[in-house]
Amino acid sequence: MYAKKSDEQRPHRGRSLDSVNSAYEEKQLNSEVTFSKIDENQDNRSISSGRPTRSGRDAATIIFSLKNEVGGLVKALKLFQEKHVNLVHIESRRSKRRDSDFEIFVDCDTDHKQLKELTQLLRKHTDIVEITPSDNSTLPDDDMADVPWFPKKISDLDLCGNRVLMYGSELDADHPGFKDNIYRKRRKYFADVAMSYKHGDPIHRIDFTAEEVHTWGVVFRELNKLYQSHACKEYLKNLPLLTKYCNYSEDNIPQLEDVSQFLKEHSGFIIRPVAGYLSPRDFLAGLAFRVFHCTQYIRHSSEPLYTPEPDTCHELLGHVPLLAEPSFAQFSQEIGLASLGASDDAVQKLATCYFFTVEFGLCKQDGRLRAYGAGLLSSVSELKHALSGKAHVLPFDPMVTCNQECLITTFQDVYFVSESFEEAKNKMREFAKTIRRPFTVHYNPYTQSVDVLKDTSSINTMVKDIRHELDIVEDALNHLNA
Repeated sequence: MYAKKSDEQRPHRGRSLDSVNSAYEEKQLNSEVTFSKIDENQDNRSISSGRPTRSGRDAATIIFSLKNEVGGLVKALKLFQEKHVNLVHIESRRSKRRDSDFEIFVDCDTDHKQLKELTQLLRKHTDIVEITPSDNSTLPDDDMADVPWFPKKISDLDLCGNRVLMYGSELDADHPGFKDNIYRKRRKYFADVAMSYKHGDPIHRIDFTAEEVHTWGVVFRELNKLYQSHACKEYLKNLPLLTKYCNYSEDNIPQLEDVSQFLKEHSGFIIRPVAGYLSPRDFLAGLAFRVFHCTQYIRHSSEPLYTPEPDTCHELLGHVPLLAEPSFAQFSQEIGLASLGASDDAVQKLATCYFFTVEFGLCKQDGRLRAYGAGLLSSVSELKHALSGKAHVLPFDPMVTCNQECLITTFQDVYFVSESFEEAKNKMREFAKTIRRPFTVHYNPYTQSVDVLKDTSSINTMVKDIRHELDIVEDALNHLNA
């Protein structure tokens, strides 16, 4: 699924959202699993068939313990096949409860009757550790029956935050670290750390190696040579604060826990560690709750200015400084909120708009172009190219941008420029209105959940909250005029 390298003109960048990677489409498995291809002795291997549109079916997560014996996994999974349960994601790893066992994580689409029958059969052959049916995966109304599942509260991200498309030691043959067994083992360590994370946990602090710190230092040093002349004002304002409070420096890789606390205080965003690529739907869902899925691993040291995937250099240097900016944070969240329950086609269009703004966006400041996209701000070569005067630049228009081809192996054919984050946000709001959903969602910051507004009762509740907020504003104005 990684982009293939070009010796002449490869963009030295990573990705935080696999929004348009056609290679992923080619490598997707069909909904029906071919059991003979499952390797029971491979730890942390995932099989993903994407997330199909559900029709009157619910999402469920089943975790069961499996003895490390020949044919055990195949027998268990055949039960899913016999009950016609659609497998969305499968993952195996050694049990943390008993070293001799494997635990199998299965994310599936099923109805209540099928789930009940399946669990009865599984109990005869396995030890079921946990069953998490999603009671609200589809709303009961007839006009909402085909709405894809989406998280309703921030803890629901535990159900989709680990559904990565690639992670750990599973590297493509053209990856710089493919033949480095030490690096692959290290990547597996980072994957295991991320996969064990649950909402509310402190983020595990990493003891980075000298080689990893050196690689980070090269990237940090080269990019800092360009920021004053290429980065937007908001980025330049927040980077020194990160240096002060999170110890951003050439010889230190910041810890995600410290960065998360910093973001929470400045914009309400928090960090959630992730093992690798998420689907566009799952990644954007995190943004709806002001949660940014962030990798912790470092690119391979042999090519410090190139990464075929998002790494912590890309996340911390590209994304974090602007996520600390309230206006940009709100822009990011609104893209996420628009994606909840949207069709696959709508999510793809939103992801493409995200790609050309949050990843590769430009803005005008003091009559000059400046970069605010993380893919640019973490890439020495493409940052220079985008602002060289030779790149093709168009005004940001979501209706146009959403149909633009996103290039992975070369620089973009076109970049989109906004006058300000506020302008981009207003345009995205108008674009979001064109996405057809039988409801609207509203984020409740007090409960960190989304309210589904689909009837007069839910709307009236929101109106009462708005009236209370307006009373506060009125009271403040009265004090000013006193």
